[in-house]
Amino acid sequence: MDETVVKSLYTPNCQQDAINLLSKLAVNLPGMIFQVLQQQDGSVLVLYVSSGCEYLYELEPEAIQKDFRVLYKLIHPQDIKAFTESIDFCTTSITPWHWEGRIITPSGKLKWIQATSQRELQESGDLLWNGLVMDITDRKQAQEKLLESEARYQAILDAIPDLMFRISRDSEYLDLKSEGANLTLSREKIVGKHVQELLPSDVAAISLEAIAKTLDSGALQTCEYQLPTPLGVKDYEARLVVSGQDEVVAIVRDITERKQAEIALQNLAQKFAKAFSCSPDSITISTLQEGRFIEVNDSFVKLSGYERDEAIGKTSFELNLWVHDRDRINLLQELQATGVVRNLEFEFRQKSGKIITTLLSAEIIDLGGLPSILAVHHDITERKQVEAQLRLSAERDRLLAETLVRIRSSLKLEEILQTTVTEVRQFLQADRVFIGLNNTKLGAKTLAESVDPKYPSVTGWSTNDEAYLQELRNLLKDNVVGVIEDITQVALSPKVKTHFQKFQTRATLSVPIMLGNELFGALIANQCSGPRHWQPIEIDLLQQMSEQVAIAIHQSQIYQKLAELNTNLEHQVQERTAQLQQKMQEVEELHRVKDVVLHTVAHDLRTSVMGNLMVLKNLLNQKVGSGELGVGSWEAGEQGAGGKGENKKLPISSLLPTKCPSAFSQSQIPVSRSIIERMIQGNDRQLTMINSLLEINSCEKQGIDIKPEPVDFNTLLGATFTQLEPILRQNQATLKNLVPADLPLVMADATRLEKVLAHLITHSLQNNPPGLNFILSASVEGKMIRTQIQDDGVVMSKLECDRLFDLHVRDPQDCCSTSIGLKTYLCRKVIKAHGGEIGVISNRKRGLTFWFTLPLATSATNRP
Repeated sequence: MDETVVKSLYTPNCQQDAINLLSKLAVNLPGMIFQVLQQQDGSVLVLYVSSGCEYLYELEPEAIQKDFRVLYKLIHPQDIKAFTESIDFCTTSITPWHWEGRIITPSGKLKWIQATSQRELQESGDLLWNGLVMDITDRKQAQEKLLESEARYQAILDAIPDLMFRISRDSEYLDLKSEGANLTLSREKIVGKHVQELLPSDVAAISLEAIAKTLDSGALQTCEYQLPTPLGVKDYEARLVVSGQDEVVAIVRDITERKQAEIALQNLAQKFAKAFSCSPDSITISTLQEGRFIEVNDSFVKLSGYERDEAIGKTSFELNLWVHDRDRINLLQELQATGVVRNLEFEFRQKSGKIITTLLSAEIIDLGGLPSILAVHHDITERKQVEAQLRLSAERDRLLAETLVRIRSSLKLEEILQTTVTEVRQFLQADRVFIGLNNTKLGAKTLAESVDPKYPSVTGWSTNDEAYLQELRNLLKDNVVGVIEDITQVALSPKVKTHFQKFQTRATLSVPIMLGNELFGALIANQCSGPRHWQPIEIDLLQQMSEQVAIAIHQSQIYQKLAELNTNLEHQVQERTAQLQQKMQEVEELHRVKDVVLHTVAHDLRTSVMGNLMVLKNLLNQKVGSGELGVGSWEAGEQGAGGKGENKKLPISSLLPTKCPSAFSQSQIPVSRSIIERMIQGNDRQLTMINSLLEINSCEKQGIDIKPEPVDFNTLLGATFTQLEPILRQNQATLKNLVPADLPLVMADATRLEKVLAHLITHSLQNNPPGLNFILSASVEGKMIRTQIQDDGVVMSKLECDRLFDLHVRDPQDCCSTSIGLKTYLCRKVIKAHGGEIGVISNRKRGLTFWFTLPLATSATNRP
């Protein structure tokens, strides 16, 4: 309906008549007519909605008139923005409203709609909107399909890698498409040319004939030809169809690879035919559903026993090939699921009835439109038999090895024998296995047995019938294995037959158990369910098991003897232990006496030496004078500033008590001052040695008592050097301190560590001439501090270095005194008590390097 007509109807005078007229017109329109009044206060009043809204929106007119916003909720989420923008544009530009978009109806249908509206300003200032909404879903879908079709055909055209030519009846190239094709000439050199100008004469003749046939018949024509190219001779196929008045479209495709593939396929078919007939494995071709043989090779004839003409045309079920019919069904299911199977193991029945095992590989092939199975059967019957033998051998070896381990690891004979018969019965799958004893005093009895509950047990059976026992022994004479596969087929005495019948024995295998040359008993296996053929591997197992049982029995006898010997040995050990305890008590008493003697002698010597030292030092310190010292005098070598000493005489009477009678009180013996000094030095060394001996004895008995604490190593060294300064100056020695100032704290007993440092430096001073030079260094190694004291004095041999810190009596000619050896021994004791190590290295050129290590203090005791 024209909008101007609709507009003219909506006047204040004929508004109701117009609405009635629109209602009649809307019945015949495939859309919805609406009239909306937008008042000046912003409110919106829906004056009219045609019944087309029921089809278009699936809403009643009353629902829309009640709340027009219900239409907004149906707009597709992706189109709401465009809808809002169209409303805004119409409002600002004062132009008619037009919008196309999608809605989703309450039932879920997707529709395309087109809405138009014209506004009209009323005298009251309100705006009256007259509009029409049309369903354009079909048109939109048709447009989309058309676009999709055009895109699809264009994609197909673009995807075709072939050359396409438009050629006129007179063989002129009108147009071409060469995208994706390997074209040697450019478009300009082809269009406008004739076929005869570009193609060889023979190919041009073929092409002209094909063009004429295509235009005359109107049907598809195909021709093949070869063309030389820079890459060699290529094969091409041209398909021609009529494309217009006196013109054709030629689609040219490179079929070189296809031609080569066809040739390769022909060669492959020949090879397959040869492989099919010459294959050592059975190859068959049969129908998929029935399994009817279409073709078989010579190996199938040899494997199955059926001739070729007997098999072709028959099914595998008719030839009774499947041992288990279910296997054929499983094969079909696997082939239909995957199309191929590889190396599935099946059992087949030969024409003779013999069962064989094969590995089947098969694929589904298409043979002239008939689904078929190409199957290859590889006979593995012999391999399966060998594998079974290997499994039996492995099980036998395992059983033998476990039995041997039990024999070596256990001395319980009854347990070994019972386990042996149980596992042997399991291996043989026999009904009864037992070990019988042959004893001249006890007769025959069963030591161990494993039996099927269905059959009687021989445990508890015994007999003293010597004649019967001798007959049983004769079955095992000369260490021969007794093999009876069926007792009904062997000549036996009535007593033996009665014995077998009593215990339902139908077949038996017995192996003697020999201890040296004496028959101890037998390892026996019985089959009660029926006769049995005993295999060589089973006989071999029983023979080897009997040897192991003999070893176990012999071992048990040896153990009994050892037990008796052990009892005697325990008595002897107890006696020797008592004697040893007595001796140890005697040694302890000797040690106690030694300690008493050591302390007594050391105390007396120490008292004497200290007394001598006091006298000698007092004498040495007295002033020289004739009135006090008498006529006699000693020489004392004291050097003055001039470098020469003045000899002074000291009276020997000053060493004696004042009331001492005899000639000594009346005469004086002159003694040199240097002799007195040497006497003092000797007494000092003796006192030091006595103190060292006492300290070593205390260490050996009670250990060294140290009190470690975090110590600053540099502070400790400074205190030690202060104490050593007089002796260093006296020996004209120098000490260079290279210890870093930032060393971490060490855990040490400062007093004992000072003595260690003093002893090591004193050792070097006493064993070298004056003028010695020391270098002191330290470094952190892991969780320890390593300290080194290097001098440039005399060297020592490796043996001397290794023994320096040991406790031993030195050679009398050794330059080092015994007291020094005691001090170095104590040094090692102290360092070891700290958790460190100590040693000495003789430098290659000159001097020694003493070293020792001490543990670092823990983080809790480090400096803040």
